[in-house]
Formats: sequence, structure tokens, C-alpha cells
Amino acid sequence: MLKLITTYLKSRKIRQFLLLSFLTLLTIIHPHPATPTSPTSPISPISPILPTSPTSPISPTSPISQTPDPTELVHRGTTHYQQGQFLEATKLWEEAAAIYSDRLAPLNQAQTLTYLALAYHKLGRRPQAATAIAESLELLQQVNPLPSRGLAIFAQALNTRGILELAAGQNQAALDTWRQAAATYTRAGDDLGKLGSLINQAQALQALGQYRRARTLLEEWIIELDQKPDTLLKADGLRSLGVALQTIGDLEQSQAVLEQSWRLSDRLKSPGDTSATLLNIGNIARYLDRNDIAIAYYQQAEQLATEPLTRSQAQLNQFSLFVALKDWAAARELRPQLQSHLATLPASQAALYARVNFAASWSKMGEDLPEIAQGLAETLAIAKDLQDGRSQAYALTQLGQLYRQTEQWEEAETLTQQALQIAQSIQADEIIAPAAWQLGQILTQQQQLQPALSAYNIAFETLKNLRRDLVAISPDLQFDFKESVEPVYRELVSLLLQPDATPEEIEQARQVMEALQIAELDNFFREACLDVQPVQLEEIDTQAAAIYPIVLPDRLEVILSLPGQPLRHYTTPLSGSRVEATLEELRSAMHPGYSSPERLRLCAQVYDWLIRPAAADLAKSEITTLVFIPDGGFASIPLAALYDGSRYLIETYNTALSPGLQLFPQGLTQEKLTALTAGLTEGRQGFSPLPGVAEEFQQITQEVPGDTLLDREFTRAQLEAQLNRQSYPIIHLATHGQFSSNPEETFLLTWDGRISIKDFDKFFNKQRLGVLKPIELLVMSACQTATGDKRATLGLAGFALRSGARSTLASLWSVHDQSTADLMSEFYRQLTRSEAGMTKSEALRQAQLALLNDPLYKHPYYWSAFILVGNWL
Repeated sequence: MLKLITTYLKSRKIRQFLLLSFLTLLTIIHPHPATPTSPTSPISPISPILPTSPTSPISPTSPISQTPDPTELVHRGTTHYQQGQFLEATKLWEEAAAIYSDRLAPLNQAQTLTYLALAYHKLGRRPQAATAIAESLELLQQVNPLPSRGLAIFAQALNTRGILELAAGQNQAALDTWRQAAATYTRAGDDLGKLGSLINQAQALQALGQYRRARTLLEEWIIELDQKPDTLLKADGLRSLGVALQTIGDLEQSQAVLEQSWRLSDRLKSPGDTSATLLNIGNIARYLDRNDIAIAYYQQAEQLATEPLTRSQAQLNQFSLFVALKDWAAARELRPQLQSHLATLPASQAALYARVNFAASWSKMGEDLPEIAQGLAETLAIAKDLQDGRSQAYALTQLGQLYRQTEQWEEAETLTQQALQIAQSIQADEIIAPAAWQLGQILTQQQQLQPALSAYNIAFETLKNLRRDLVAISPDLQFDFKESVEPVYRELVSLLLQPDATPEEIEQARQVMEALQIAELDNFFREACLDVQPVQLEEIDTQAAAIYPIVLPDRLEVILSLPGQPLRHYTTPLSGSRVEATLEELRSAMHPGYSSPERLRLCAQVYDWLIRPAAADLAKSEITTLVFIPDGGFASIPLAALYDGSRYLIETYNTALSPGLQLFPQGLTQEKLTALTAGLTEGRQGFSPLPGVAEEFQQITQEVPGDTLLDREFTRAQLEAQLNRQSYPIIHLATHGQFSSNPEETFLLTWDGRISIKDFDKFFNKQRLGVLKPIELLVMSACQTATGDKRATLGLAGFALRSGARSTLASLWSVHDQSTADLMSEFYRQLTRSEAGMTKSEALRQAQLALLNDPLYKHPYYWSAFILVGNWL
């Protein structure tokens, strides 16, 4: 059957596509308003409202003229546009614009050209879109003064120009244009238009990495919108704001705004609006893994839907969730009804995306593949007839995936190549990335390693371009980080680190892993907020070596970086699952009740993986500090406790962890150390007391002068006020807390509540702005990484980066009170010995050795939990 589909596709001449090689600008506009299978739905820049009826008198048609009525042409074009039939809309609007030009009706012509620019943009025709909007604005500038209606048209044109600028990667220009559009909408008295421009401004701010400003802008408009009368227009505005808040990762606020929209549209008895809002609330529930709740919302949205597309989207979201949950019975029961509904939808971009997403979910069931292929071929033919490049590329990618699934490699390669060519010709980065990745996988399977490497590089570079978008919009275009982003990095590294890898390939592999570390942090924060610069190790410390353990499905790779020497790598042929299981066992073995011989065996095993192959080179280079850039479970084990058969690693080397050398902060000038110490001795919110904290603080203040907030004084408000009052080189927090790969489960405990990681940076605002000096060292002595969560140190790295601290000292597990107090006291005593030029990593090592040499605390449980993250100097 699949061979027959190939013949059918060839008969449609799908291989003949015009490659617009001169289109090189970055596209970050999403190709459809709401892809049904997504857990969250990003909001595209809001287009000017297209009228459903003439907005002004136009020149009458001569009774004897056969010229079509341009008003009717505009109206018909609007209908087609709203149905996603962009090609038909352009034909009608082109004709209408020509008639208005002949009749010297500049306002009508300008408005029609604005609509044309939007339709061209949807079709990927960037030059035509740019020309149309430029002509529109030029016509409007010739009308002086502009009447009230002209102001509205001018605002629409500006809004559209902003959309095109954002699509071209001109983020600041788009922001400036949308600010001008909002001001013009205000003058025209158009609140809905102003709302659209404000939401678009938030998107531009997001693209510029200014997430806090984007959130503030949206929250201010929520307050303003609350004061408006309760109308369906307000409900629609709230829904748009709710979806916009999703894109910046503020799910709690998004849900609150969407529920407000839901209540309003429900009270005003508008089931269609209610249905659309419930669909978005269901998407939030799905993203938060509240699957039963998500399904309930989708089912309610389906029942209330008044538009066929919305009904199909609600069904499609249910279907994809059933498939994801492997609830095959529910999926099979829903599939025929959904398939029937999708077949009746009018041809449009949204309908085509729905059909492709349906095929993607259906194919995961591993059945009826010929029927799925036939449906994709028909979808592709419709997309070609509509001249919709994005839909063609999307359908071809999925069809290529279907051939890959059936191991028909030649056909899979051909179709995926076609998808990539089309996506590149229209600069559709959101499709280029998965198509190039898929092509790399297909070529690798056929042992075409160099072409595969080229394809993977395209995917990798495109994902870097999409970085700021991925964190906010990834699920909608199926960019789930664990499933669709992280594997690209790892598979590229696997290709690069072959036995005969060149130094250049090893260097590229290191850069890719550094990029993965940053991408993981971006994904953790739901913000692309980390600006990075590559740093050479020898520029930091000529006596430090960087070690990159890399967990791949079929092996463990380690990259070793020594100052002034070419990179090298060594391999352990062991499955990734086996490596992770060993690391988890090693962490468990740190408990004092665990068998000591077994613990030492595990510590020696990991030493053999990471250190032994490099031991001679480390000694020859007189290395004193090992900086680990850990991958997977390596971030959650006590690397200081690795064992060479006679000595722990800490007995030979200083150790430190880094989320990547690209994140290495600049050094600070040396000064007399002072500290702000804050913590709890009493139990709060179900957490046990920490009586040793009082002694810990007493010992610290003997070594480092400063201020203290203890128990009732340690509140969120008090801490924030103290941090904003003066500079402290050291911030020492002794309190319960948890580091997790889930930001919602990452927090620090205060007397009156918790400090979430998302709020943490607010406490250090003056340090970040340069009003106060940055923090030299942040210490969190009673926190712990979440047990069983191999990515828990993302939370630790997150706190470190949020504070802007040069270095962070924390613990992998909550350690005995007295031993912690002793270690901290010794650490600060060593650190303040300025005449010895003590580094932080050496100070920590000496403190750990002091406990190791104490018969009461020589077990690694007491001293190895403490890790230094960031700058080790």
C-alpha cells in the first residue's frame, strides 16, 4: 500500500517545489493558531481584525460597468481568510486592491493591502507581504489629516508590519512598531485592537529575553480589562491574555485569567467562546500531567463547540492524550468519529495541521499504517492545491516518519528531504528542526554518517535559533524537550564521538553538550534567560581540568579538557540505563547503614569510568582541581567520594561542578568578607527542627562578621529588605529546602512561607542591576536534592543562577546537624585565610578532609554531600 502512495505522490508532482533561496530571515511566527494535539497552545501575534462588512462608503460602481464590487470581494476574501483558505483570500484581495487603486480610494486600498500582507505572510510569501504593507503605509501617509476611520486602518497596518518584523527576527523593531500601533488604536478608540498590540508587545519582549517585562505588561492589562464592562469582547480579550501568559510559562496566572473568561462567556451564554476557553484550560491541565482533568475539559469543550474545527480540536486533544497514556481502548473508540469529523472540515491550514497531527498520534498505535499513509497523501495534495508551504512540509515530514516506521528507508529519505527543502525555502524553523533531525536519523540508519552529520547540524543550529521560542511554545509544535529537543543534542554528540573523532569533532561535541546544559536550564525556567559566552579553561585556571561525562544510549563517553592541550575522549561500552542504575545505587550507598565494601566498589567503578583513563595525564599536567560538567545522574552523586582503591578523590583533588563553562561568571575584586546568615532552628510547615543551626551560626560569625536573621526574623520580607539594603559577599541560608527538576517543587523554607525559585531573583534585583555588588558565595546548608530525581541539581543550578552568585555551596542530601556545623565552621576558617590565597574549592576540600579525619564523621555520608557549583576560585 505504501508503494502505491509513493506512486500517487509522484503523480501529484510533489517533488517540484520552488526554493526561495534568498529568504534567509528567521521565522518565529507559528504556522497555525492552535495545533490540537498540543498540551499548550502558543499565541501568534494578533492580526488586525478583519471586517465582516464594509466599514465605510466606497465609490459606487457605474451601472454600465462590469467591474466586480470590491466591497464584496473584500468580504469574500475575509471569509476565506478566517477559514484558513489563504490562497483564495489573496486572489480576491488582489483584485479588490487593484479596483480601489483605479478608483483612487486610498483608505480602502490601504486596508485591503494590509489584509493582503497577512495572507501573503501565511503563505510564506515574504517579499510580497513586505511590499504590500509598505504600499499600505505609504498610501496612509499621503492622507493628511487621517479621519477617524483612517486611524484605525493605520493602526491595523502598523500591527501587521510588526508581525512581519517579528517573523524576520527584527524583535526590537517589532516592539517599537507595536507600541506605535497601540498608541494609534488608543487614539482611534479601539480597545480590542489595543489589546492585540499589547499582547504582541509581550511576544516581542519575550523574543528579546525580557520575560519579566512581558509578564508585567500582560498583568497590567488584566487589571485594565477587569474595569471594562462584561461583554463577549472582554471574554475574548481575557482568553487571548490567558494564552499569552501560557507562552511565558506563567501557568497559574494563565489558568486564573482563562477561568475568568470562562465564567464571563458562560454567564453571557456564548457556548462557542466557552468551548474555546475550556480547550485552553484543558491544555494547561495536560501540561501539568493532570490528565483526567484535561480530558474532562476537552470533553466539555467538545460538547459546547459551535464550530466544527473547535469540536475536532477538542476530540483530537483527547485522542492524542489517550495515545500518550496508551489507553488504546479509548483511542480506538474515539478514532472513527474523529476521522469522520476531520474529513468534513473545509480545507484550511488549521484543518490540515489537525489532519497531520491526527496521523502522527494514530501512527503511534502501530496499526492501520497504509490507511494513515493514504490520508497523509490526500492532506499533502490539498496543501499543494492551497499553495500552503508549511502544511506541505509538515505533512511530508510526517509521511517520511511513517515510511521510517516501516523501515522503507529510501522513500523515507526522499520525503523528508522534500519536507526540509520546502521548510528551508520559507524559513519555517519550527519545521526545519524536526525534519532535519528525522533526516539525520534516517541517514544514520543507512550508515551515511557524513550526510547524517550535516542533517543533525542543521537541526542543532535551528534549535539554537528557536531557543527563546522553544521554552514557551514547544509543546504546540511537538517540541517536547525530553522527546524532541534533548535527543537531537545527544544523537549529534554520538555521531561526533566516533573512535576516530578529530579534535575539531570532539570540540564540537563539547560545545553541543554545553548547549544542552543551557537548553535544560532554559526548559527548567521556561525562560531563555541565560546569555552565554564561550570560555577557554586556561583563561580561568591553568591547574584545573574539565571533565564532561556524557550518557548515551549505548555507551558512556567522557571528554577531558586540559589547559593548553587538545581535547581527548574515552569510552565505556555500557548502556545508558546501566550507567544511570549504577549512579542511583551509588547515591543510595552513601547512607551509613549501607555495606561499606559495596559502597567502595561502586565508588571505584565510577572512578574507573571518569578518572582512571586520565589519571596519568592529570598528574603530568599537575592538575589540582577537577571541574565536572555533569550529565544525567552524575549531577546527583558525591563525586568527591570516588575511590581509586586506596584514596578518595577529595584526598587528591579539589572538586567543583559547573552547569557549563559558558556560564562561568566574571571574577570579583577581593575584599573583606562579610555575610548575611539566615535560617531556622524550629520546625515549620511539617519540616523537622534544625537545632544545630544556632551553633552553626555562632561558629560562622566568629569567622565572618555580618548580620543574622534567625527563626521569626527570617521571613520573606525581612530577607528581601536586608538583601536590598547593603552588599554582602556571602549569603548563608541554613533552612529546609529542596532542589528538584520541577520548578514547582524547588523551594527554600522561611518562617512565614516558602521562597520559590521563580521568585528568588526578585530578592537579588539590585545586585543584578549593579546597584549593589554581586554575591561572591551563596551557601544553602540544609537543603537537599530530590531523592530519585536525577535532574534535581537543575533546581540547585537554578537557585545559583537566579541569585547571580559567583559560586554556590549546597548539599545533595540533608546532613547531620553537628557535622554540618563543624564543616561550615572549618570552611569559613579556611576561606578567610586570605594570606594563603585559598580558593573556595580548596577551602571546601580542607573542610571535608577535616571531617574525613574525624573518627565520628569519616563516613562519606557526613562530608561528601557538599558540592561547590560555579566558580571554584
